[in-house]
Amino acid sequence: MSHLAFPSDQHATSSNGGQFYSSFDASSSFQMNPLSSHPPRTPRTSLVSSNTHAYGAGPYDTQEETQDPPILEEEEELEEGTEKLKLAQMRVRKEEVWREMFLTSNGRDKAFKLIQYGLKIYLLFHTSLATSRLLRRPTRPPWEKELVHRLKSTVDGFSFTRKCLLLFNWLSPLTAIMAQQAVPYSSEQTAKASKKIKKPFLHTVLYAPPPVLLELVQAAADDVFTFSKLGLIGKRTGERAGRFSDWCWLLATLVGLVENGVERQIIGNLQHEVESRLYAESMTAATAKSKSAASKHDDKELSRLQKQDFWLQVTRAKLAMDLVFVSYDVFRIRRANNSVKAFAGMASAVLSSAKLYDRHKQALLKAASLSI
Repeated sequence: MSHLAFPSDQHATSSNGGQFYSSFDASSSFQMNPLSSHPPRTPRTSLVSSNTHAYGAGPYDTQEETQDPPILEEEEELEEGTEKLKLAQMRVRKEEVWREMFLTSNGRDKAFKLIQYGLKIYLLFHTSLATSRLLRRPTRPPWEKELVHRLKSTVDGFSFTRKCLLLFNWLSPLTAIMAQQAVPYSSEQTAKASKKIKKPFLHTVLYAPPPVLLELVQAAADDVFTFSKLGLIGKRTGERAGRFSDWCWLLATLVGLVENGVERQIIGNLQHEVESRLYAESMTAATAKSKSAASKHDDKELSRLQKQDFWLQVTRAKLAMDLVFVSYDVFRIRRANNSVKAFAGMASAVLSSAKLYDRHKQALLKAASLSI
């Protein structure tokens, strides 16, 4: 199992949603995280750096995001409580953050997702109320029937739009795999080291980490399913592709939960080490004014680790909602199907949107701080 590295700057956020690995070795064994900078079925975001990964599924009506791990960037994070951060926060308004979000397909996807599942929950309550009214009134007014019909059509429209937003998402894992065909020639450290050996594509695919292959086949199956909805492919083929994609999404969600548990354990161990150092420092009877540079650094490090742990908990909650959602589709559970999927989808949408909002906000804060 490969090594997990947590840079000491940005807080944790995945997704839909920071990539922990910049490359993979074709001869290595199973690696924890996929390589590509974006998850299966999750659109790209323009504000996040390329080393940010959000491993998750896309906005399908039957499939939600799998994972959206924390953002871990190489740049230094703005220190909490500093004058520079306060000035940057005054310059960055909420409207600007939402604007930057909606400039990306991922941000629009989250907005459509919130509206879609918000309408679904409204229709659930409306149906329950209408059922109770029918016990007193034999018929429903025409305007009410028309409203329900329009809202159902709107939900279907948002679902189809989100499917189209994720077309050709398989290019991301494919690019990551093809980038490993040419690897540095490592047997010499002289001029020959600059030469490159091009491996066969099939060899690279076979030795790619399983999460990358899972992302590739899932995104391809999603496109087949979407093309069937567009009428380009037969309905039967599209249904089989959608079923296969559901299973891929279920496996990816389980892998994401395992990774999340490992990452939280690593963060917990690091927190324990920092707290131990701070406790040892406090036992030296040092006053607040005489804190050493190492102690101040540990305070910042502890704050950063606590943020990472917070967003990892958010990710775990989102993955749990995704697991509930996809389990109803994979195992074809009928009991309370609409209600459970509507609330699970809405919870996943809120959590993933919160992480994406924070991601864009931090990017804008950094840009504002550079201009101060």
